[in-house]
Amino acid sequence: MAAFKLGDVVLLVLAFALATVPVLYEAEAASLAQFLEMRIRINDFLIFISLLVVWHITFTSFGLYHSHRLGRRRAEIIGVVKAMTVATLIVLVAALSFKISMVTPVFLVVFWAVGTALVVISRLTLRCLLKQVRVRGRNLRLVLIVGTNPRALELARKIEATPELGYRIIGFVDEDWPGLEDFGHSGYRLACSLDDFPSFLRHSVVDEVVMGLPVRSYYFHASRIAALCEEQGIPMRFPSGLFNLKMAQSKAEEFEGDSLITLYRGTTDGWPMMMKRLIDFTVSGAALIFLAPLFTVVAILIKLNSSGPVFFIQKRIGLSKRQFSLFKFRTMVPDAEAKLREIEHLNEVTGPVFKIKHDPRITPIGEFLRKTSIDELPQLINVFRGEMSLVGPRPLPVRDYEGFDQDWQRRRFSVRPGITCLWQVGGRSSIPFEKWMELDMEYIDKWSLWLDLKILAQTIPAVLRGSGAA
Repeated sequence: MAAFKLGDVVLLVLAFALATVPVLYEAEAASLAQFLEMRIRINDFLIFISLLVVWHITFTSFGLYHSHRLGRRRAEIIGVVKAMTVATLIVLVAALSFKISMVTPVFLVVFWAVGTALVVISRLTLRCLLKQVRVRGRNLRLVLIVGTNPRALELARKIEATPELGYRIIGFVDEDWPGLEDFGHSGYRLACSLDDFPSFLRHSVVDEVVMGLPVRSYYFHASRIAALCEEQGIPMRFPSGLFNLKMAQSKAEEFEGDSLITLYRGTTDGWPMMMKRLIDFTVSGAALIFLAPLFTVVAILIKLNSSGPVFFIQKRIGLSKRQFSLFKFRTMVPDAEAKLREIEHLNEVTGPVFKIKHDPRITPIGEFLRKTSIDELPQLINVFRGEMSLVGPRPLPVRDYEGFDQDWQRRRFSVRPGITCLWQVGGRSSIPFEKWMELDMEYIDKWSLWLDLKILAQTIPAVLRGSGAA
């Protein structure tokens, strides 16, 4: 259900509609009403819905819902043609099995031609739009290349020669070796050594890692780097070799004559994530307009209750450890951050986070805002701007992130943070830190649009019960 791609469903419906036109002309002796009564029955409708499911499975099996950032247009077009051919054959089999009279040879030809044309045109149009967006510095992926040998440098030059792909090289990783002097003349930056790679990965924004080391002679380093990327949910690409990782998925892609294998966990940046972002943008925009009167009332109450700004703005860690400014209604005294050290010894939760039930820094109106979760509503601004999602792991303050002592917990930063998640609907403050992190991992591994809708539906009663409040 969640994996349905709305755009392709619309195209399928349109293809069916256009393919029906020739059949209408065959019913010359019957009126339109008689024709519809004769041919469109409940069974036909149910069969059509079933075909939507088959359509999705077929397109998924041909890899058409994966990210094609590195893929060639020709390969994607060929994939569409193959998928549409299989889908048309399935329609034929269904017509013969269930005796669907409207599926004639002419219908099948038109359905295949129209469906193929619509899907190809829609995907080529999207490619063109994304190309323009990436050339202008948006929708970028920051890449770290491991290795400074000629092969790694050649790959870097190919990446820079194709800015429409939206990749930006942030540096290289390697140890001291005789070829490092030649690398110094290349103009590229050495980000860190192989030994410092874990620390660099923890404290830097890295969207992808490309392995350029000779795997056979550097197997220990390569396998350690691959394990770190798997642990933190950072996609990794490499020309060849397998690392026997436990949970990471892999897919092969071709780029400028090189075969690259990507290791990743969870959902990548393909069609499902585009649908998630579209929902976030639409819902947050509409909610901000609808809630504008409430925002005004809350702002007045905050100003009347205590001096200081209306919004509490704090640096948080987001996707790929990017920092952004999170918006909340201020619920504490203006100098609450400075007073944190005075009450840190009162912390009631485990792990690097800080929470106490009766925080003396909270204002009277702030206590009400927190209990009702109204203080969280300004984060819709972050959702609208693309820094957060409606559903996802909660964004942590920089202070809390620096207290992480296990790398597997950092995989939560491989997805966009959200306003609500499994932690919020499962008890929130009463859940230990380790369990909270495990719930975030569960969300990432099992993510689907249906899961997002389910969490959103459960968040409302959790807030009303008070368990959804901090």
